[in-house]
Amino acid sequence: MDTTARRYLAIFFACALAALALISAVNYRVDPYLLHQWDTPLVQRLRPTYEKLAVWGKTYAVARYRPAVVYIGNSRTEMGLPTRVRALFDGKSIFNSAVSGASIGDAIRLAEHAARVSHVDTMVWGIDAPSFSLELGSAGVEPGLTAGGPAFFARRALLNIKRGLTVDMTRDTWRILSGTYDGVCLSSLALDGQRDQGCITARKHGWVGTARAFTPRLQEFGDGQGPTAPALRAFDASVGKLCRGGTRLRLYINPTHALTLDALYWRGKWDAMEQWQRDLAQLAQRHRSEGCDVRLYDFSGFNSITSEPIPQVTGVREMRYYWEASHYRDNVGHFILARLFGGEVPVPADFGVELTEGSIAAHQAAMRAAREGYHARHAAETAYLRHALTLPREPK
Repeated sequence: MDTTARRYLAIFFACALAALALISAVNYRVDPYLLHQWDTPLVQRLRPTYEKLAVWGKTYAVARYRPAVVYIGNSRTEMGLPTRVRALFDGKSIFNSAVSGASIGDAIRLAEHAARVSHVDTMVWGIDAPSFSLELGSAGVEPGLTAGGPAFFARRALLNIKRGLTVDMTRDTWRILSGTYDGVCLSSLALDGQRDQGCITARKHGWVGTARAFTPRLQEFGDGQGPTAPALRAFDASVGKLCRGGTRLRLYINPTHALTLDALYWRGKWDAMEQWQRDLAQLAQRHRSEGCDVRLYDFSGFNSITSEPIPQVTGVREMRYYWEASHYRDNVGHFILARLFGGEVPVPADFGVELTEGSIAAHQAAMRAAREGYHARHAAETAYLRHALTLPREPK
């Protein structure tokens, strides 16, 4: 290769590297997905309803914020559990670290990450049977985002710079700079991790908030792979680790609509769900006997909140307590927190039961009786559910 050719290649590669460095630097600066922001003007920027790479932003933000109270779970907790309730926790800082699409394996990684980067006084952890598996969820919890060890922020900076070389991030950076980003709601970071309700009610948001979303959400819940034995063992180990770190734990089973629990019955998963509840009650009791401040509550079932009539029967598009079958509104979240921690919010008497080894048998017998009563009183909803479970699944 002659001198001219070598010079040409050197110039070409130098220009290419300079271009890539410039693209990465601009993407890092504009940060369209808020990968490395906390309490900055950028988190107030309006964004599209779909919050891309939320787990990147939340794992960084919780490390910067170092909250005393952390919520863990999937989209149900992210959307439904309010963060502006400091009076319940004596003014302590709160952050909702739940992310959409999280399996219990994802949630474990997020919980342990929060405990590593902050002194977590209280952790509120929402769970449900279908997502209680170690299978990879859709949350995108990559190993580097929650890895332990020193120099967390230096390692995150390298990850963020690398992410800045992607086409999608470059495209969205250009959309922001050109004023065509189509922002309609706030990032969850602007609300201490809770999903902005404006994202859900926006007309361009297609997966919750409408009667049309009932069928796919019921199918999704009934098709879930959990609960699994490996997930229970991993959850047990994680609870033990958090307990040894001095964290107060409040575990709660999500109050999805009664039809979702009924979907497990019609799919032949009721017995597995009951065994899972018994295992969780035993797990909590064992850790309490070892000195851990841990409690387990069940907000699911067939109660005055979860049995709210559905749009397919009432003809009314919006519900009082639910966005659709799978996701509850934050007024229900206020009930949950009031049952767990007290406060001035009056909670319906039948909403939220503490599960212990002594109470579990009676609770499950009452739930089975309530299920049969629901079938009798809500024949139209039951027929709708059974039909919905036979329909083809919508592509994701």
